[in-house]
Amino acid sequence: MLERTTQIKNRFLQFKDWEDRYKELIVLGRALADYPEDKRDEKYKVKGCQSQVWLYPEFKNGKVYFHGDSDAVLVKGIVGLLVSVYSDATPDEILATKPDFLKEVGITEHLSMNRSNGLQAMMKQIQMYAAVYKSLQKVQ
Repeated sequence: MLERTTQIKNRFLQFKDWEDRYKELIVLGRALADYPEDKRDEKYKVKGCQSQVWLYPEFKNGKVYFHGDSDAVLVKGIVGLLVSVYSDATPDEILATKPDFLKEVGITEHLSMNRSNGLQAMMKQIQMYAAVYKSLQKVQ
């Protein structure tokens, strides 16, 4: 996971101003795989986001895979960023990887209060899914 966060930092820190980083977020959002239409319901909707955000997890072979989408371009980019870091990781890796890299690349400081709250809600959802899958592993 350290390698992924380092890649994200390198990707965004190459840009000096926020506008270029904003454009890079949009690129990440556009790169998201198509979100499954049958998962576009309240069960997978992230509560606390101003925009509509869906985050659907799959658990296969000890790893969590996230699928995400949003109806807002910037937010979809943030979803893409989070999916690129936290998907295809074990629950322990997800829980151990704090979102400090978001501050380091200047994303959190340029978000409105509502967008910041939404980002926190997305992170909380990702960590909650990881915690649930971790506890289910112990049961099996």
